[in-house]
Amino acid sequence: MQTEPTPTPADDLAAAAHPAAAASTPGPAAPKGPRRADAPFMLTHPLHIVSLGFGSGLSRLAPGTAGTLFAWAAFEVLNRYFTVLDWGLLIVAGYLAGIFITDYTARKLRADDPSCIVWDEIVAFWLVLLMITPVDFTGKLWSFVVFRFFDMVKPPPIRYLERRFKGGFGIMLDDLVAAFFTLLVIALWRMSV
Repeated sequence: MQTEPTPTPADDLAAAAHPAAAASTPGPAAPKGPRRADAPFMLTHPLHIVSLGFGSGLSRLAPGTAGTLFAWAAFEVLNRYFTVLDWGLLIVAGYLAGIFITDYTARKLRADDPSCIVWDEIVAFWLVLLMITPVDFTGKLWSFVVFRFFDMVKPPPIRYLERRFKGGFGIMLDDLVAAFFTLLVIALWRMSV
């Protein structure tokens, strides 16, 4: 049985002086599969905290639903202080910044659209809540159910857009379309009653 030689300090100096030669020597392979998101990972960078919905995306059970519930709770708290203009600016800025924020976290997790990234659900559901306000708890609950339906089932063209566009743009886009479908259903329902 042959064992690998233990590197010496001279080997480390040689590797530092000639990185190309060191790269060709056998060693531990870089991990290939997706990385698991957990609290220590989330705390390694502020952008991960936002992408993972301030921890709501770490839920083992339905992280997208947990992120949407976080969005609802945050909306209820912030709506006491925000005007419609404030919300509009936050949603637009959150969407545009979200393209880069979610892309960064997805690359670090080595996955296209990890379910733990919920910033897209948060921004999209804020848009839904802003557009239907003022409405009672039952109306918000139904909007939550309809939004979760579109986000989980991804009927056409949502699934097509999710497959067609990758990175942060794709992550943010499919939930924005789910929000528009939700608002369309709510508008049609209101017209029918």
